Amino acid sequence: MSHPSITDYIKERASLIERELAAYAPEEWHIPAVLKDAMTYSLMAGGKRLRPVMVLAAAEACGGSVEAALPVAAAVEMVHTYSLVHDDLPALDNDDYRRGRLTNHKVYGEAIAILAGDALLTHAFYSASRASRLYGVPAERVLDIIEELAVLAGPRGMVGGQVADMQGEQGLTQLAELEYIHLHKTSDLIVFSLKAGGRIGGATERQLNALETYGRNIGLAFQIQDDILDVVGDEQKLGKAVRSDEKMQKVTYPYFIGLEASRRKVTELTDLGKQAVRDAGFQAPERLLELADFLTERDH
Repeated sequence: MSHPSITDYIKERASLIERELAAYAPEEWHIPAVLKDAMTYSLMAGGKRLRPVMVLAAAEACGGSVEAALPVAAAVEMVHTYSLVHDDLPALDNDDYRRGRLTNHKVYGEAIAILAGDALLTHAFYSASRASRLYGVPAERVLDIIEELAVLAGPRGMVGGQVADMQGEQGLTQLAELEYIHLHKTSDLIVFSLKAGGRIGGATERQLNALETYGRNIGLAFQIQDDILDVVGDEQKLGKAVRSDEKMQKVTYPYFIGLEASRRKVTELTDLGKQAVRDAGFQAPERLLELADFLTERDH
């Protein structure tokens, strides 16, 4: 049997995640209609579902169950989606479009967009707990996953990175400051996704450390590639305006070190991440290695 391409693999895994997300709120739950609509509008807005796919890929790399990893994959997509809904608000990035369509607050108003984001964030922890309740993942592992989600999505992680990004709009003067933003705003949720999948699959401590190294490097490379695409990308493929960083006078990797050096940095970080995976003794590391190249060679 032929080995499906990484693109086909992502599509197939994303369809599993879509089904999980579509069932996030059972019909018998009494939720104000506008809240459920606003949550669903952003949660089901498409995208490649890369972070939840990483949860599944890491679980598979350890020989674990994809089904048992699905509630955590859904959880990370809820956290990612809430962060986008809030990022797009006028008080933050003030974006009108996301994934080629109107942002949440443009459709539902700012108050409902804020509350929809709040609801997605809190519901993520409920979803993660289901890995134990429904699929028998040991409660101690799920506790580790939930604790790490709180750390990496919270003030020491993604939210801290967002605040540093916002403050950085007043002018960053060092590359280290920009790297801090990228590592926390972007890499932390990727690291969470990989380690959570690893934990579900029964990863060893060595493998968890390798997934963290892989995630930090790939996450930073992913964000630098985003910076590059904001300069040279195709607006139709990206589904959002290009040169938005420049217009908002945001400092990026190409601003600091230029386009060519930024591209070299992406390659260097990708290679470091892949090497960490190769050295850690995974049962099936191929998809993680292919994902690294897919993420950092993308054009949208």
